[in-house]
Amino acid sequence: MKLLALDTAANLCSVAVLDVESGTILAASSEDIGKGHAERLMATIEQVAAAAQISITDIGKIAVSIGPGSFTGVRVGVSTARGFALALKCPAVGISTLQALAYDAAKQFSHRPILSIIDARRDELYAQFFGENGSAASEPVVTTLHSIVKQLEERGSEHVLAGSGAILIEKELGRPLDIAANTATGSIEAFARLGALRRDGEAPRPLYLRGLDVKQQQGFVLKRKVVE
Repeated sequence: MKLLALDTAANLCSVAVLDVESGTILAASSEDIGKGHAERLMATIEQVAAAAQISITDIGKIAVSIGPGSFTGVRVGVSTARGFALALKCPAVGISTLQALAYDAAKQFSHRPILSIIDARRDELYAQFFGENGSAASEPVVTTLHSIVKQLEERGSEHVLAGSGAILIEKELGRPLDIAANTATGSIEAFARLGALRRDGEAPRPLYLRGLDVKQQQGFVLKRKVVE
């Protein structure tokens, strides 16, 4: 079976095709585009499928990043995955960016607890603890630097840090830590391999840990015309 993996939750537009039976990544692309995933994703999927020498109709499963991350990027990836799943009549599964970061970290630092930590801006962080065996040791949350550092110290073990918030924690503690990655998302290989392991179930949904920023317009209020 061929699995298509997608990640548009952060700055990368990433696509991979995994041969599940052999465990081989047949082709992959990961490009730092910042924004504009909606305009680039379909072309990237076509390029990766061609490089893997498969047809889109050969895809038997889809794995997609559900965030946390960019609201727009997450929506693009999830809606594309669900659209392909519907058209191809195949399952789609969601993988969080925090879990993908932990997967990558575990490959570098085996048998170590992991803290996946992403800079969410506005003095907030997306965070989740994982155990030595890679299983989730907490729920994914949006938190503050002070709060997560306190939790890290309370847990005692020397956690490996993974994610764009890792350097912030290292600076706050004032001592060097083992940092597996300082990116805002995991590798596309992580999403592909985790997707192959994930059981089919409910269609993927975005993992939003906080509300969308919505600000009222100011300075553009039109005066109501008074009819005499």
